[in-house]
Amino acid sequence: MNSASATAERRARSLSGPGNRVEEDRPVLSVHELKKYFRLSGGPFGAARGYVQAVDGVNFSVSKGETLGVVGESGCGKSTTARLLIRLIKPDQGRILLDGQDVDGPNGISVRALRHQVQMVFQDSYASLNPRHTAAEEVSFGLSAQGVARFEARRRANEVLDLVGLEPRVFADRYPHELSGGQRQRVNIARALALNPRVLILDEAVSSLDKSVEAQVLNLLIDIKKRLGLTYVFISHDLNVVQFVSDRVLVMYLGKVVEIGPVEKVYRSTGHPYTRALIESRLSMDPRRRIAAPPVAGDLPSPINPPSGCRFRTRCPIVEPICGIQEPPLEVVGDDPLHVAACHALAPRSGHSLAPARISQTSSLSGA
Repeated sequence: MNSASATAERRARSLSGPGNRVEEDRPVLSVHELKKYFRLSGGPFGAARGYVQAVDGVNFSVSKGETLGVVGESGCGKSTTARLLIRLIKPDQGRILLDGQDVDGPNGISVRALRHQVQMVFQDSYASLNPRHTAAEEVSFGLSAQGVARFEARRRANEVLDLVGLEPRVFADRYPHELSGGQRQRVNIARALALNPRVLILDEAVSSLDKSVEAQVLNLLIDIKKRLGLTYVFISHDLNVVQFVSDRVLVMYLGKVVEIGPVEKVYRSTGHPYTRALIESRLSMDPRRRIAAPPVAGDLPSPINPPSGCRFRTRCPIVEPICGIQEPPLEVVGDDPLHVAACHALAPRSGHSLAPARISQTSSLSGA
């Protein structure tokens, strides 16, 4: 048995231990009414000039072993949400629960305990590595900070480097500038795996890689997830990549969740006009299927002063007066209660001309 297989088996055994068992009907990670506003200084007498509404009332959950893909335009709040999940920045409001325990709550778990179980892989593979650390030193640093003996930390670092496809004898003592982009990102993944997390947050982890290297890293992530029983929150601009790796997809627009559901349902029968525009904006491999006009027009509104009601209304092709008056709730799309979207055209008796006349049984489930 090679070292990678041995490492995988040890990791699988550790995950099945009593301290890591999760009730099947409870999400491993859940978010309730998460909000983060960034203060803009420069007002008179030191007052705030305004607030950037980066994340505004976000709700979602991630089940054990699931990959939740998060998509949206730049500035929609994806990366801020990721940093809130790992508590790199503190939320203004809302709750983050790990296995039902409130993070940093009076009777919950500490941020330190959260980071033992939730780790993050960043977009910039070079900037996120210490240029004065070798690959092995970077991977073992977190272990050493947790009090693990130096020899044991180095042994564990070699194991996870081998697991991500970097031969320790060749790569362990190399510095970041001596590695390619794909190799650096593998070091980042190894660093995240060193502490035996259960959840990985991948923030644009493959967006800066060449397509061939991107495919290798994606296959590596899928393989590691199966071996170690991990749960992923996968953030990306690339809708094809998200469709390839995800079980469910969450779509964000200006700090709000506008649609969430199983990946095939979202891609085949979109419920929100913004999601439809994103999917239609993908380039086709068929030269006969060219996009004659942009699927969505206009620029993203300012998050300092977002539109009233539905935030997408200034760019929406089916906008009506109700869209500027009231914020739409999440409503069931079709007959799947797991697929919901925030659009007045889906809300029964909302006043939108495309809204259904009656409240269906599945629609009532979404509001429960």
